[in-house]
Amino acid sequence: QFVCLNGMSKMATKEQWGGKYEFLLSCIGYCVGLGNVWRFPYLCYRNGGGVFLIPYFIMLFVTGVPLFLMELSLGQYGAAGPITVWKCCPLLKGIGIGMICVSTLVCLYYNVIIAWTFYYLGSSFQSPLPWSCDAIANAPLCGNANASNITGVKTLSPTEMFWNERVLGVVHSEGLHDPGPVRWQLALCLLAAWIIIFLCMLKGIRSSGKVVYVTATFPYFVLVVLIIRGATLEGSMQGVAFYLTPDWGRLANVWNDAASQIFYSLGIGVGGLLSMASYNKFDNNVIRDTLVITTGNCGTSFFAGFAIFSILGHMAWRKGVPVGQVADTGPGLAFVAYPEALALLPGSVFWSILFFLMLFMLGVDTLFGNMEGITTAVLDEFPHLRRNAVHKSLFLGALCFGFYLMGLLLVTNGGIYWFTLIDSFSTSFGLIIITLFMCIGISFFYGINQFCQDIIDMICHCPPWCSKVLLYFKACWVFFTPFLLLVSKHISFDMC
Repeated sequence: QFVCLNGMSKMATKEQWGGKYEFLLSCIGYCVGLGNVWRFPYLCYRNGGGVFLIPYFIMLFVTGVPLFLMELSLGQYGAAGPITVWKCCPLLKGIGIGMICVSTLVCLYYNVIIAWTFYYLGSSFQSPLPWSCDAIANAPLCGNANASNITGVKTLSPTEMFWNERVLGVVHSEGLHDPGPVRWQLALCLLAAWIIIFLCMLKGIRSSGKVVYVTATFPYFVLVVLIIRGATLEGSMQGVAFYLTPDWGRLANVWNDAASQIFYSLGIGVGGLLSMASYNKFDNNVIRDTLVITTGNCGTSFFAGFAIFSILGHMAWRKGVPVGQVADTGPGLAFVAYPEALALLPGSVFWSILFFLMLFMLGVDTLFGNMEGITTAVLDEFPHLRRNAVHKSLFLGALCFGFYLMGLLLVTNGGIYWFTLIDSFSTSFGLIIITLFMCIGISFFYGINQFCQDIIDMICHCPPWCSKVLLYFKACWVFFTPFLLLVSKHISFDMC
């Protein structure tokens, strides 16, 4: 009761979303990120096509959705950020601190991806595209690529050369110990990315809530356009078939990839969901929002596969090779394979601009959520910053500038090595530990019955189906979800 009254009194002074659609779009934009476009389709085809969907949906309903509801409910009921919200159980305050630590690492490297996207977006206004075979400078590379099909000796394609030399500069670095100089082009792109984030968040959720009307919906428009365009191309059905054809022999070996995709695609454990939910009205139907957002996120992942592999199928048809030879994962799909495929289309400049603009929107939405987790936590711990608009702006500016300075290491010649290190090792294990302790802490320290009653209290007129659904979630929180989190400590996470 103390938590409820404290949360409600805090809501009286804390700003709220302008409408329920702003919250839903913000959460969908936060969850639907680059991983839906470049990771899910790759995992789907690598792990037996349609067979991958079986463990994916099992993991979704047993771990993803319950943890998603837990984080949303905790934030909305306590009306506070990842640290202050644990006033309900001070013993677990370290969970909130862990969320901020992981969120800080994610923000550090995630905006570097947006900087890469900016670089490609600017380069897309050139005709012909600088990574296409139509560019005069790439004529020798394209000739060598044709010769390699005869000799069997693989040579780098123009897109690989553009990515490795012009963008990353990784060919000039020997590893982590040799970062080399900062690449000024990427440094400017990174600065522009942080300025945009700062401006969009300057007025709090009142400004970012309006931005998501564009950033959260535009990617869907682009995906639809790409699917329609891909359906008219030769070889597109070959790519779609490659994406979906089931390989039942791989069913036993795909569970790890399914679990890792659920963790990253829903954005659980970094405090973003919790912070955004803290700006909701106390009586918001959090169960309905959970079902809508998680369904939209997973549907987008599956939907994006058609846009990606229809174009890659055309690329494979043009080159006369299997689709598996042109598909890739992580940055390789977004910044090598797909740009090469777009370069083969008529009007390639237009399609390239559209694609990288979509990646920018996806990245910005996800970064909004992560930054919101950090800023809300600090503002709740130091309320005078929230009350003084100038101090709040100075804090946000200092935070963005600090992230920019730290991010300069990731835009050096050897920055990709540091990027991979942070992405692969610094966040994955932390997410497992944080979500495991959050689940155990709420279930056994705060009390699972009390937590379920809190959810019912928020949904003032809880329909009968809500109570029945809560029984399922209670079983997951107490038994199934902690068990799967414990066994998932051996999962090796890939690019988000």
